[in-house]
Amino acid sequence: MTERERRQNGLLYDCFRVGDDSYMKARSLLLKINACPTVDQARPYFEQILGRYPKSAAIVPPFYCDLGPHIQLGEKSFLNMDCLILDEASVIFEDGCQVGPRCCFYTAIHPMDPVVRATGLETCKPIVIGKNAWLGGSCVVNAGVTIGEGSVIGSGSVITHDIPSMVFAAGNPCRVIRKIDQAEQQYWQEQLEEYQEFLAKDLQSQSGK
Repeated sequence: MTERERRQNGLLYDCFRVGDDSYMKARSLLLKINACPTVDQARPYFEQILGRYPKSAAIVPPFYCDLGPHIQLGEKSFLNMDCLILDEASVIFEDGCQVGPRCCFYTAIHPMDPVVRATGLETCKPIVIGKNAWLGGSCVVNAGVTIGEGSVIGSGSVITHDIPSMVFAAGNPCRVIRKIDQAEQQYWQEQLEEYQEFLAKDLQSQSGK
């Protein structure tokens, strides 16, 4: 078994013996990404560094990661500025998820035992951000965490365990505060309908000028 295979299987491995150029390639592309003032200008570099970056997805520079190929964005997913991803394992952002500024995603795990930790060996676990989930700014998502579909995570939360679907969760450590029920969904759907009516009237008034 190679060091790369050990990493993929969640076993202790030496990150300096994996033997590919992903880390150095990422350093070069990140310099180019973080010199870009707009999402569109940075897109060609993101397409080179990330495992998946569809046309409907967007990441606002600056952006930081270890490797890049393990990061996959779904359709219409959005990562705001100052996102930091330690992607030794896969980090998957499913369709429609939104990530606020200065969020961090850590797949790397260092041993709890100080003697083993001193060897420099580490392991890792994947992270999954579910479809249409929303993370407020400055959240920290730790290794092995899955955030369920449609859930909302409050700003500044530290997520150490899985979060189920369709809940509001917050805190350090992050915990479920309440379910996002039909009444709350109905409220926001009504707000959307009101806005759509406003927009239709506004466009109509502008066309009549």
